[in-house]
Amino acid sequence: MTVKERIAAKLTEALHPTALEIVDESGRHKGHAGARAGGETHFRLYIVSERFAGKGRLERHRIVNALLAEELAAGVHALATTTLAPDEA
Repeated sequence: MTVKERIAAKLTEALHPTALEIVDESGRHKGHAGARAGGETHFRLYIVSERFAGKGRLERHRIVNALLAEELAAGVHALATTTLAPDEA
């Protein structure tokens, strides 16, 4: 299973998103900090979930970071996240 697939599985299981997009942007970061051969180090996430309703941006990002703690510890260097409640999408 790729890192992208693991991220998708964890976010889907925990957040039951109505929309989920995961883009591996690692190729755009060659030579930058955290980049490595083979990529899968820099991701852009777009998530719409009822779980984000009533929560501020920082709390939403903390939820995502907690869910992906293993991946962040194992080589994911950067996550750019857009987290929305359904009424914001």
